[in-house]
Amino acid sequence: MKQTTAHIAYLVRGYNEAIAFFTDKLGFDLIEDTKLNETKRWVLVCPRGGGSALLLAKADSPEQVQAIGNQTGGRVFLFLHTDDFWRDFNIMQERGVEFLEEPREEVYGIVAVFKDLYGNKWDLLQRK
Repeated sequence: MKQTTAHIAYLVRGYNEAIAFFTDKLGFDLIEDTKLNETKRWVLVCPRGGGSALLLAKADSPEQVQAIGNQTGGRVFLFLHTDDFWRDFNIMQERGVEFLEEPREEVYGIVAVFKDLYGNKWDLLQRK
């Protein structure tokens, strides 16, 4: 049996601001944007080159709104792998992405933590 993680639900305040961040700042592709009803859309963004897509899910309850930007209790939430750390690090900095630390060499590769538009932490990572 073959299984993959296809989509990861990612809570957002608004669809358009989240789409703009992921496509303009991180360079993701907008895979799908389908209106489901008057308030709900099926929006998928994915890093160029593939991988799991994020399902941008507009928060629609007080509990969900409270979790925006803290989907993992302050830990690094997602890991963005790259084939060229310095290229992507420099592009992301030029586009205004906020890195929380200087890049560092680890036994597993080059990594730096950055924040997304809501404050969730991500690793930008080039594996060895």
